[in-house]
Amino acid sequence: MRLAKALSGIALGAAMAVASTGCSVPGDNAAGGANTVVDGPVKIGFSQATQQSPFYVGLTDAARGQAESQGHEFFYADANGDVTKQNNDVQDLITRGVNVLVINPVDPKGVTPSLAAAEAAGIEVVTVDRPVEKGAATFVGRDNKAMGELVGKAAVDTLGPAGGKIIQIQGDAGGAVARDRGDGFKAAVAAQPNITVVDGPYADYTRSKAVTAMQDLLQAHPDLKGVYAQNDDMALGALQVLVENNRTDVKVFGVDGLMEAVRAIATGDQYIATALNDPTAEGQLAIDTAVKVARGESVPEFVDAGTSLVNKSNAASLEGTSTFASAE
Repeated sequence: MRLAKALSGIALGAAMAVASTGCSVPGDNAAGGANTVVDGPVKIGFSQATQQSPFYVGLTDAARGQAESQGHEFFYADANGDVTKQNNDVQDLITRGVNVLVINPVDPKGVTPSLAAAEAAGIEVVTVDRPVEKGAATFVGRDNKAMGELVGKAAVDTLGPAGGKIIQIQGDAGGAVARDRGDGFKAAVAAQPNITVVDGPYADYTRSKAVTAMQDLLQAHPDLKGVYAQNDDMALGALQVLVENNRTDVKVFGVDGLMEAVRAIATGDQYIATALNDPTAEGQLAIDTAVKVARGESVPEFVDAGTSLVNKSNAASLEGTSTFASAE
C-alpha cells in the first residue's frame, strides 16, 4: 500500500490512532474500520467499473450529486473496464484518506486486491450494481435474476403456446449481472417448452457491439421469433438491425428501463418489455448506505433498489425527460 511506503511503521500507527480518536466515538465503531466517522462530512471514494454505458454514467452522476448535496467529499475514479486499473485506482483512493469506499467491480473476483487493501487500511467497502462474494460490508443493487424473470414471463406471454426461438445477447463474460439476468430469463421461459433460448455473443452492454452481433445472428438464425438483450442499449441495437432488415415480426425484450426503450414500448409493437433499473435511485441509495457504514450504523448485507416490469400497459405513464425511467 502506498501509504505504508510513505510513512514509517511508527508514524503510520500514530496516524491511525489520531484518525480513530478524532473521527469515531469509542464503542460506536460498529463497522470496525480505523477511518470510521460519526459526525461531520464523510470522505467517499467511488471506483466505477466503466463509463461506457448510459447506466453507468447515470449511476456516477447520481452518486456524486447525492454526496455533494449532503456536504460530503466525493473522490472518483473510472476503471474504464480494466480491473488492473481499478485495483490501482482503489489504492489511490485509500491514500487520499477516504472514510469509506464504494466500488462497482469490473470483475468481482479480480478486485480481491482492492478489498484486501481496504481491509488493511481499516476502510469499509460498499459494492454497487455488482456484488462480490466476500470482503464488502454490503451490496447496493437489484436482484438481477428477478429482473430477468420479469422479462422472461413477458416473453412467454408474448410468444404464447407456439413459442419459438429467442436469441439472447449477453453482457459481459463471467459477470454476475449477465449470469443472473440470463438465468432468470431462462427460468421463466422454461415454463413454455416450445420456447428455445440460444445464447448469442457477449456485447459488453454496448449498442454498437450489439448491432454487429445482431447482423451476424440474423443471418445465422432466420427463424428467430425474439431477441432478449441483457440491457436496453444492446436491445435497441438489435432492434435497429431488425428494422433495417424488415424483420418487424421479431419481438425485442431488454432490461434497465432506458427511456429510449420505454418510448419504443409505448409507441410501437416490436419492443415488448423491459425491467426498471433506475441508476439515479441506485446511485443515491449507494451513497446513503456508504454514509451509514462510515458512521458505524448497521446495514443489511443486501440493500435492494427495487424493480418492476415496463410493458405496453404502463410505458406511456413512465415517459419523461430523464435518461432512465423511474417508478417514483
